[in-house]
Amino acid sequence: MVGFIKRLLMAWPLIWVVSESYADSYRYMHVSIDTPWIIFLFLMIVILLPFFLMAFLYWRNAVRKNAEAGDEN
Repeated sequence: MVGFIKRLLMAWPLIWVVSESYADSYRYMHVSIDTPWIIFLFLMIVILLPFFLMAFLYWRNAVRKNAEAGDEN
């Protein structure tokens, strides 16, 4: 039990510094009217990019299969 208390007392400055840095980090977060738009655009890109990639890959493979089918005839 004494060892645990000693370790806790030795770790207290580290815990205190970490909690201070967490509280201080909010000072640098600036939320403005543009923030929701930035989040919306980021999420729109993240969600729609796989669909565009899927359409491009489907189109490319369809063109390649048509070219291969045309060579066989």
